[in-house]
This record gives sequence, structure tokens and C-alpha cells, in this order.
Amino acid sequence: MRHRWSLQPRRRSAGSKLGALVAVAALAAMTAACKPPPAARHDFDPAAVERGREVVAAAGCAACHAFPDIAWPKGRAGPDLTRFDGYGPIAGALPNTPANLAAFVRNAPAAKPGSTMPAMPITRSEARDVAAYLYGISDD
Repeated sequence: MRHRWSLQPRRRSAGSKLGALVAVAALAAMTAACKPPPAARHDFDPAAVERGREVVAAAGCAACHAFPDIAWPKGRAGPDLTRFDGYGPIAGALPNTPANLAAFVRNAPAAKPGSTMPAMPITRSEARDVAAYLYGISDD
């Protein structure tokens, strides 16, 4: 007996529909968790971003890191921050949030034990401004 092909859609069981919905929901959740929403990354006061740039220059951060708007020095001991945009974990371990970034910038060994970045002689307020500056680099 020959099989006749039908143009009508096959009916799926409730279980297979539920499984497909769960798979789609899981994929959407994983995708959303990969990157913070753009609005959350760019809500910093421009004055805080500029103060952060000034702190970075005064604290000598460019001795170890390269920055897009600091001409010299262009350090190579730490990661190049010319394209820092807030993605990925901080130091490969910490969730990349403004609070975690400020804590890491101020005292990396306390924020992530074993970090080779030294504690910096900056205040909490200055560390928040540096975080704003680092998140703002992607806007340049």
C-alpha cells in the first residue's frame, strides 16, 4: 500500500508542544543572560564618566592598561580596555555589574582573591566613577 502525503499539518501531542515551548523558553533565557540590556549599560551621568577618566589618568591605570583616550603610557601588563563594553565576567569570575566593577577597580585582591591587579588608592566614589567611565568607553 502506498502512503499518501497530505498537505495538512500533523497534530502534535500536548507533551511535544510543551517540550518545544520549554526548549524555546530555555534558549531565550540563556540568550538574555549573555548580555545585559543596552539601556542598563549606558545610564551613567556624563559627568561621572569624565570624573572616572580623570581618576584613571591620575591613578596611573594606564601604566598597566591601554585606554582609548589616554595617549601615554599604553600599558600591557593588564587587559587592553580600549574596547571595554561591560560584557563578560570581570577578571573572568565576577558578574559584570557596576557595583562589582567598582569594587574590583578599588580593591581587586579583595573582590577576587588571587587577582594580580593591586588595590588602588581611590575612594568608593572614585571607583564608581571609574566604573562609569569603563562602561562608557563603548560609546566613543
